[in-house]
Amino acid sequence: ASRLVRVAVRGGGRAAVGKVRTVGRSQERKDAEAALVVTKAAQDIALELGQMKGVMMKAGQLLGFILEALPDDAQAALATLQADAPPMASEVAAAVVRQELGDDPERVFAVWNPNAVAAASIGQVHRATLHDGREVAVKVQYPGIGDALDADFANAQSMYAFMSMFALKGLDTKALVAELRDRMQDELDYSIEAANQQAFAASYAGHPYFRIPRVVSELSTSKVLTTEWVDGQSWAQFFANATPEARQRAGEIVWRFAQGSVHELGMFNGDPHPGNYRFHPDGSVTFLDFGLIKRWAPGEWAALSPSLDAILDRDPGRLVAVMEQLGFLPLGHGLNPADVFAYVSQPYLPYLANEFTFTREFVRDSVGAIMDVKGPSKAVVEKLNMPASFVILDRVVWGVSALLGKLELGLPWRSMLLEYRRGAEPQTELGCLHSRWREHKER
Repeated sequence: ASRLVRVAVRGGGRAAVGKVRTVGRSQERKDAEAALVVTKAAQDIALELGQMKGVMMKAGQLLGFILEALPDDAQAALATLQADAPPMASEVAAAVVRQELGDDPERVFAVWNPNAVAAASIGQVHRATLHDGREVAVKVQYPGIGDALDADFANAQSMYAFMSMFALKGLDTKALVAELRDRMQDELDYSIEAANQQAFAASYAGHPYFRIPRVVSELSTSKVLTTEWVDGQSWAQFFANATPEARQRAGEIVWRFAQGSVHELGMFNGDPHPGNYRFHPDGSVTFLDFGLIKRWAPGEWAALSPSLDAILDRDPGRLVAVMEQLGFLPLGHGLNPADVFAYVSQPYLPYLANEFTFTREFVRDSVGAIMDVKGPSKAVVEKLNMPASFVILDRVVWGVSALLGKLELGLPWRSMLLEYRRGAEPQTELGCLHSRWREHKER
């Protein structure tokens, strides 16, 4: 809490100085100064959240990627939270390996790089070589991170309660925090992540374009996870160098991985920021980090999905009826179904047209419309609740949309989504490959 207060104070000070500095200056100079203030604030926030780890850093990872209203330099600063946060000292990481695997990392592995190659919210990754010559990635958990998460969620409860006072007045804060805590508590046990990763790898075995690294079970515990090493480009490297064809392929693969997992597997990765992907020059994608996995309980997706169908069918009345049944809206709310539809359908506009191109502007405007709690949809926002079942799925919707917007990807999204919702014919080459793989697997 004190870190966040200091960030706010420093940000307010910069904004005040910026206003004084631009008194009497042109609007262009004022805009440039405002962008500079935001960028410096983002750099400050990235530094503080990177040190804090845990829930706050994870929130920064996602928000930094989807808030398209931020200047490019500010987004770049927050992007460091995806894999380049400050790591723990090498001797601390070695101590965790020693405690978990029974010996010094230099003995457990034929080659051990003491310097972390990536650091994120729960742990950091080291590159190593097994005695049989295999290259591996070793994820080592930060000591004490469990206590930090408990403290973060205590703050999160207060944060959600504060939000519900001024915006989402019907928000069930306890259910939201409980769902997030359950999912992130799973992340603290790397044996759960290992099982998740093995389940995804088995489910997508032989898939034509989903790549998932194999787990080295004998060198994995609750606090150390060893998997095969995968060379690949970071999001920034891929975005800067990829051909248009590779960009389209990568974006569609990420989208299809999310949709296939939600609709077909009944489990999906709830942490969809680019730091969890490795991109390859041909546009193929390797999926990493299976700690925050949501598994549908029996009947859970069957209950939620009719709301999506009502949006796809452009049926406001049916949408409101389903939302009342699910607890999104209280009975007797008195809202106009058209107003509810206009607000709720914002993230799904790409699926209401035969052709649509995701853009950064679309993501910016959609997020802005959802966050505008005092705008045209004020009455809807005040009565809207978010059931716990929807919390993790909502992260996926916005995270994937942000990536597609940065790629400026245009495809027949509506028809593609109907492949998963209603068994429609595949609309793209990747859709055909996925369909043939499924048919082969079901034989």
